[in-house]
Amino acid sequence: MATSRWTGTEQAPPVPLRRRGPVLERAILDAALEQLSTVGWSGLTMEGVAAGAQTGKAAVYRRWPSKEDLVADALEAGLPTLDEAVDHGCVREDLFQLCRRVRDAMFSRSGVALRSVLYECDAATAERFHGVIVDRVVEPSTQLFREVVHRGVQRGDVRADAVCELVLDVVPGLLMYRSKVCGSEWPDKDIAEMIDRVMVPLLRPYGSRQAPGGP
Repeated sequence: MATSRWTGTEQAPPVPLRRRGPVLERAILDAALEQLSTVGWSGLTMEGVAAGAQTGKAAVYRRWPSKEDLVADALEAGLPTLDEAVDHGCVREDLFQLCRRVRDAMFSRSGVALRSVLYECDAATAERFHGVIVDRVVEPSTQLFREVVHRGVQRGDVRADAVCELVLDVVPGLLMYRSKVCGSEWPDKDIAEMIDRVMVPLLRPYGSRQAPGGP
């Protein structure tokens, strides 16, 4: 029993909220994402998730028998959707705006949760999340970068022989490397510098001397 500092009387601990079905499941998944984004994969416990969702531990285990099962569903439900690459008229601006969207996704609560899994899990555990990562993050983002580059070829500001999978990996690779190793949060000016100094020279037609733009 807790004692109120105002009255000096003992108070009962808070009673778990009475929720069922999808409402309770959503609360548990939200609590799992919150735990991942604050204490990371290593610090997440089923007890902590239950407390965050204001429910009993048994309610969590009935739905998810393991921490891995819970986290996989939490990521699946919480990761943002990357489903459109808007045409801004030139490949430089298309890439800049798309990178800003990817950056915002990386630093959203679900993005931080995903990175905690990627950075902290051993290879065997990370394999459990491979499908979620590929289906919800890798493939959608790669497809958007591919769309932007192919559109640049059609527009004439990207040369055709620059289109390959290695080129499409450059932006995601730099974003993840600088984020994990250097602690960069990728402000707009850093994104603009990456596009202007790396991607535009890598993609533009031979002999072109187009000046880099600015956001």
